[in-house]
Amino acid sequence: MLLHMQPTTDARSARDTAETDALRRFLSRGGLIDISTTGRRTGEPRRIEIVFHNIDGRLIITGQPRRQKRAWILNLEADARMTFHIKGALTADLPATARIITDPTERRATAAWVVKNAWQNQDVDAMTAYSPMIEVTLDAPV
Repeated sequence: MLLHMQPTTDARSARDTAETDALRRFLSRGGLIDISTTGRRTGEPRRIEIVFHNIDGRLIITGQPRRQKRAWILNLEADARMTFHIKGALTADLPATARIITDPTERRATAAWVVKNAWQNQDVDAMTAYSPMIEVTLDAPV
């Protein structure tokens, strides 16, 4: 089933029940998406492909551990607004706000969940110390 959503000022009113249900199912399991941030120096939109996880109803984006901070995290530190792009057979551009996860206990719990449920080849300690981690809050409910 191919679903496509046209951008509107009130995306919920443009969705039918099948589209809404499909979006909710997708958001409930995690997957490959794009996000757009605003470049901290240029002010230009920056779009990257990334994986998100649904951890107990929370939309979480994290990445492989790396000591160097990613540009997308630097952009979100400067401006937390972003767009959560669902792509593929189901498409939607969902305005959202990012919260960078900095609390050590929350980072460890997030890393532990990701290693157990998604990326078994990663190390919890390395992810806790060096992985980018954000929680995404959609501006409007789906």
